[in-house]
Amino acid sequence: MKIALVSTCALTTPPKAYGGTELVVAELAHGLTELGHDVVVYATGDSKPYGRLRFLEPAPVWPPSAEASTRHAQFALEELARSEIDVVHVNDPTALPFLDPLKVPVVVTMHHQRDDSVVDAYARSPAAIVAISKRQAELHPELSFAAVIHHGVDPARYPEGDGRGGYAAYLGRFAAEKGTHLAIDAAVLANVPLLLGGDVHAAARRYFECVVRPRLTRHQTLARWLGELTHEPKVELLRGASALLTPIEWEEPFGLVMIEAMLVGTPVIALPRGSVPEVIEEGITGFVVRSVDEMAARLRALDRFDRARCRARAAERFSYLRMARDHLELYATLLAENARRSHLPSTSNQQELHAEHA
Repeated sequence: MKIALVSTCALTTPPKAYGGTELVVAELAHGLTELGHDVVVYATGDSKPYGRLRFLEPAPVWPPSAEASTRHAQFALEELARSEIDVVHVNDPTALPFLDPLKVPVVVTMHHQRDDSVVDAYARSPAAIVAISKRQAELHPELSFAAVIHHGVDPARYPEGDGRGGYAAYLGRFAAEKGTHLAIDAAVLANVPLLLGGDVHAAARRYFECVVRPRLTRHQTLARWLGELTHEPKVELLRGASALLTPIEWEEPFGLVMIEAMLVGTPVIALPRGSVPEVIEEGITGFVVRSVDEMAARLRALDRFDRARCRARAAERFSYLRMARDHLELYATLLAENARRSHLPSTSNQQELHAEHA
């Protein structure tokens, strides 16, 4: 099957450090190519995805630019309208206005939280919409989702750790909705050192200066900021951590860092917002708590946690190959529906794909 994946132009695919959507697109391209499909990825010119690369922007446009995103989407979809392709899969709502000329099935994955300004565009779109969590779908009752497909990554890039570094970890943007300050508070209550990896985006600068920095200064013997981390130091941070603290205060659609922690055997201790209750399996891959006090108490009681079991379960649920197969099942369904509408028989590729999933 010939599949086009349209990533963003804000970051490289895969990203060097921060970047959720771009990492997911890269992992999907990896899985699809490994399963024998022909993949083309529309991303930035410095990207290194599996499959063939097409680009307009030679390097990431950061901070994200609506103008650049529109140029990128228009370039990709106008080219694809003239190409021999079986399925087009876009990963940014900027692409929605450019889908109509396509004659093949189109999938759009919603990677973001609810945004009322684009809900109508999704509703009018001819694309099959994919949610990345059940909670995300629940928060969009006016939309009809074709599937809920959890993210996946390559377990081989996340070797198991022993968690004996003597610290807990926080990893992600420093932002109020991410609960960075709550992670520090929980670690201080538990008297457990906390290493924090992440960056401060412009929109959260005031929060950082007024809420986070004073805590880092006041508790510098317990809380240490490492800055933004690329993949290797991020994985090492997670491998040595006794737990990952995720005290989010928003309806986060997924949260890739949770599965990255689980894959190295590190349990996730999180507040029950967004996708947390469906991603964490209580006592197996982590713990859902109701308060900072509960988070601190759980952090102090991890002596018997089975890290090997955590890793094995995460690899089963959140592998890039599982994610790729889930998407292939959706692609096959859409191709069959498209063939029926066109009164055409299924191609041999479609028949082979159905046989693969039988």
